[in-house]
Amino acid sequence: MIRLLAFLIVVFALGLGFAWLADRPGDMVVTFNGYQYQVSLMVAAVAVVAVVAAVMILWWLLKSLWNSPYTISRYFRVRRRDRGYQALSTGMIAAGAGDGALARKKTKEAAKLIRSDQEPLIHLLEAQASLLEGDHEGARQKFESMLDDPEMRLLGLRGLYLEAERLGDRNAARHYAGRAAVMAPQLAWAAESTLEELTARGDWDGALKLVDAQKSTRQIERDAANRRRAVLLTAKAQALAESDPAAARTAAIEANKLRPDFAPAAVAAAAALFKQNDVRKGSKILEAAWKAEPHPEVAELYTHARPGDAVLDRLNRAKKLQEMKKNHAESSMTVARAALDAQDYSTARREAEAAIRMDRREGAYLLLADIEEAETGDQGKVRQLLSRAVRAPRDPAWVADGVVSERWAPVSPITGRLDAFEWRAPVERLGQLIDSHDDVPTGAVPAIEVLAKPASERPVEVIDDAVGETSAGKQAESREEDHVRPITAAAFAAVPSDAEGVEPAEELARLPDDPGVDPDEEAEKSPRRFRLF
Repeated sequence: MIRLLAFLIVVFALGLGFAWLADRPGDMVVTFNGYQYQVSLMVAAVAVVAVVAAVMILWWLLKSLWNSPYTISRYFRVRRRDRGYQALSTGMIAAGAGDGALARKKTKEAAKLIRSDQEPLIHLLEAQASLLEGDHEGARQKFESMLDDPEMRLLGLRGLYLEAERLGDRNAARHYAGRAAVMAPQLAWAAESTLEELTARGDWDGALKLVDAQKSTRQIERDAANRRRAVLLTAKAQALAESDPAAARTAAIEANKLRPDFAPAAVAAAAALFKQNDVRKGSKILEAAWKAEPHPEVAELYTHARPGDAVLDRLNRAKKLQEMKKNHAESSMTVARAALDAQDYSTARREAEAAIRMDRREGAYLLLADIEEAETGDQGKVRQLLSRAVRAPRDPAWVADGVVSERWAPVSPITGRLDAFEWRAPVERLGQLIDSHDDVPTGAVPAIEVLAKPASERPVEVIDDAVGETSAGKQAESREEDHVRPITAAAFAAVPSDAEGVEPAEELARLPDDPGVDPDEEAEKSPRRFRLF
């Protein structure tokens, strides 16, 4: 567009010039070699323009003739390059589609038409063709040759990383990923693998620098970066708790500021402050974490903030936590534990039973069994509570990739993934139920087979192996407490082949000190039988 405008401007200027000369008549006289030439001014101007145009045309013709060999060779070279790029494009498409034969054919064709030093993608296509043909050694050599080319170095590292992952060589894979992360921290695959390597060997400072680089390059969002920093700082604080308390305190407090609701960070920060006798600030951190989400580790550290406190003082601190988070099972269990230590059995029993009503789980029944044993020593009731604990859902724990841990860890022990542990109730595995099939007595029907039958063919009663209760009794108890128990390994029991003609109470022997079913519960039970499903 600009060139067109410039051409129009030049033509318009020439027209104006000639019009100006036409309006001003005159003659031009030239004396040369004894002759005198006289022409009008307009003719002279036209002659000058014609001479200039002729010279320009002659120069263009001479230049074209002079450059014609180069022009012809460039034409064939461009045509050859276009054919090479067409072959390269077809080969890349074939490699992506998994057509190894066509990819190899196009690789050879492209290598003949294009020099590999001019087009590095030929090396990539050749490596991909080798991988499709199963020649992993040849592909690895191609990727290693790419390391000498600055443009292809990252691609070569990526290929070597994938090959090391395929062979299961985690050390080599992390080595290549580390080299790539130094050159380009914005690469997600390199950064993630390097982060796993740094956390695996406990290099928390290096991992923090890498997370900061990911954040600066906008590879991860700000919230995700803050979450990772909090996890890494918490791990650093735990590692330095004994060797460098000051650094541990600084790291833990920063982690708590990034994630105030993260229980491990709050516990680490408060523990570091308690070691420096700063009970007030540490307690405030724990209170903020408790308000966000009650956690037993927070409650344990809060109630034992001052080692010299009496048991009644610890009970009062537990009640203070309960006031902050009312109607929560963890609050009631915290008070129940402190009351048990203070030998206030009535308060402990009341709070433990309240915790069971709010969240029926294994720990609440075990705590109630401890209270029963400490107060009355009635082993029959203790066994009854323990049997209920076996059937109750499990308590929340730190779970990552199927691994249940009593303590939080920054990385998963299975995959090495950062921030993999989460606080939740472990999930019962079906494999554990199937494994218990071997323990079923001879002539009995496993519960999993009973559930697999149609409703019309299932036995009316399934005998519980823990306390000898019938399914009707369990259903009545479940209806009373408005809770359905999950199927666990303890639920696999034996049923006689003729379930209608056997009395469960006569078949099972009861321990001498086993009180059986509570009289209050027995009175409330319906005489009718209920089907399990």
